[in-house]
Amino acid sequence: MLNVLWPIFIIISIIYAILSGNIENVNKSIFDSVDNAVKFSINLLGMTCLWSGLMEIAVNTNIIRFLNKVLKPIMKKLFPDLEPENKASKDITMNIIANILGLGNAATPLGLKAIEELQKENNHKETLSDNMIMLILLNTASLQIIPTTVLSLRNSLQSDNPTEIIFPVWVATICAALAGITITKILIKKGM
Repeated sequence: MLNVLWPIFIIISIIYAILSGNIENVNKSIFDSVDNAVKFSINLLGMTCLWSGLMEIAVNTNIIRFLNKVLKPIMKKLFPDLEPENKASKDITMNIIANILGLGNAATPLGLKAIEELQKENNHKETLSDNMIMLILLNTASLQIIPTTVLSLRNSLQSDNPTEIIFPVWVATICAALAGITITKILIKKGM
């Protein structure tokens, strides 16, 4: 639907610009937008590479084992059917850590790997297991302590105070995660 609406809006805008004599402003706006898009993409790519690299280093060191131990009590409550030594457990932990660090781009492949591992253990391949539902919820709620992507975006757009959103992000993501976990646990207990 959007692939139809956007071209219509663009064509109407260009026709209006021609009729109102503002075609120079449209041209300037197009070139300014392209320039800003390239700068923005490079900035975001650099931040994503930095944090993805740090996550890769964490995967190849003992940091993940340490974080697995730290998160073990929480993981046991959230995923009671999952064995702590399971490969999916490591992937889920990595996904949660990436989300906590605000790395949605790094969290997505980790979440997909965890879902693949959970699907291998799923007895009913046509439906999601309770662990899969909980992982999807946690990934969607995306509890964030350091909203790196948003901070990078705000910084690249020359925000006066890019970090002022940290506390609201904490409140919003904590509330979303707690509400989602509570509702999911209730529905899981009811067998829905």
